[in-house]
Amino acid sequence: MGTGNRKRKKFYIENLGCAKNLVDGESLVGMLLKEGWEVAHTPEEAEYLLVNTCGFIEPAKEESIDVTLEFRKRFPSKKILLTGCLSQRYGEELFHQLPEVDGVFGNRDLSKIVEVVQRIEEGKRELLIPQQFGPSPIRPARATSPGSTYIKIAEGCRNRCSYCAIPLIRGDLRSRPAGEILEEIRTFLQIGIQEFNLIAQDLGSYGRDRGEGDGLMSLLRHLQTLPDPFWIRLLYIHPEQFPLDVLRLCKEDPRFLPYFDLPFQHASIKILQAMGRKKNSRENLELIETIRSMLPDAILRSTVLVGFPGETEEDFEELLRFLEAAAFDWLGAFVYSREDGTPAATMDRKRTLHVKRSVAQLRKRKIEEIQQRITTQRLDRFVGKKLEVLVEEWVEGEGLALGRGYLHAPEVDGMIVIHSSEGMTGKIIPVQVIRRNGIDLEAVPLGKEAFHG
Repeated sequence: MGTGNRKRKKFYIENLGCAKNLVDGESLVGMLLKEGWEVAHTPEEAEYLLVNTCGFIEPAKEESIDVTLEFRKRFPSKKILLTGCLSQRYGEELFHQLPEVDGVFGNRDLSKIVEVVQRIEEGKRELLIPQQFGPSPIRPARATSPGSTYIKIAEGCRNRCSYCAIPLIRGDLRSRPAGEILEEIRTFLQIGIQEFNLIAQDLGSYGRDRGEGDGLMSLLRHLQTLPDPFWIRLLYIHPEQFPLDVLRLCKEDPRFLPYFDLPFQHASIKILQAMGRKKNSRENLELIETIRSMLPDAILRSTVLVGFPGETEEDFEELLRFLEAAAFDWLGAFVYSREDGTPAATMDRKRTLHVKRSVAQLRKRKIEEIQQRITTQRLDRFVGKKLEVLVEEWVEGEGLALGRGYLHAPEVDGMIVIHSSEGMTGKIIPVQVIRRNGIDLEAVPLGKEAFHG
């Protein structure tokens, strides 16, 4: 694409779904910026609207379509391009059933975004669903949120959980070279990023496609050689791939946060086996106990899935007992979504195994009520303690700042409300927690250097 009179054309990207999709969106931004385009902060300012779709579960698919149709209604003259997981999986259908869009582009080779937009610029309606996987494009060095960003270390998955469509969309495990990851982090450190959230479909499997049995630990040891102050947060580790050596690393180097996101999904052995999980609830509780015995201040987040084909009331009660015993600090509960092409979809079509959605929704609400109590109890231990907090937002005129401690992953957990008359975003500061308020903590800064360091 030539720069010429197109140099100042603006595009806006609406990122939907998970953090991995957000990183893909940043890569698309980087390639268009390189071609002379300009990022718009609102859709009103842009000529092109990119909807970076999610195709993981049914509600996410519906949201992607709803956002697209709403954009077309609001902006009848703008160009709309669908990208992301939903586009990769259902590209042909979307292209033919959604005349409202000007193009549909999959996510297996993001480097082709430039040629897609070029053809739309030429007045064509474009469909491109790459089947071959392309290189990892370089992202622009900018914060995802003040002081924080995500670093994708691998793509795809080889765990093959029976309910999950991710391998159908993103393929098998493909780990990025450690040197490439280190260079990306160095680039972000230079612009003042403080927190790096490592993400993949399963961090614990990193490097195994390259024959590296200790791939994740090797990468973390490389990161440990960096002299800078920073936070490394590990997100999405399959419990069966959890490397115990990471506990020793967290103990010896406080830059590696004792925060672990382990999606256990269920507790009933029957359901776990049907999901393709190998460990039972007893083994999973033993892992939790091991983590907490080595790191008493560790934060554990998990997810569970209710309404899986064949889940009975007895299975659900077993899950509730597991949640009480595990006492996760944070938990996400989801209703099973039948995904075409997965083994679980075949099970779900059997009348004797299908769980009514209304029943699954009731089970989800019950888990959320129980977890609310558990989370608040777990948070109480922080009252009176000193913590470091990454300040994310300054509330003008309110004498408040909002931030996150090591116990908060971006977007999904609570926050820390800091009482202060002045603030600086994107910095890590010391605070003392004074009270819990629901699932949030309130704190005061420790010393003037807290906001002026």
